[in-house]
Amino acid sequence: MGEQRETEWERRRRLAEIFGDVEPAVTSDERDDAPPQAGESASERWLKAQVPPHHGD
Repeated sequence: MGEQRETEWERRRRLAEIFGDVEPAVTSDERDDAPPQAGESASERWLKAQVPPHHGD
């Protein structure tokens, strides 16, 4: 018979209707949104990122 296969975007749309939207591959906490400052090491950036919001900058 003339069985048609669904395209990839049709399959994603159908699955999204059933299960909801898929989570992003990279979450906001995994992204490095702020550009590094000159002379700042990765450990310094990490340490600054760990400061609780109520402590300010």
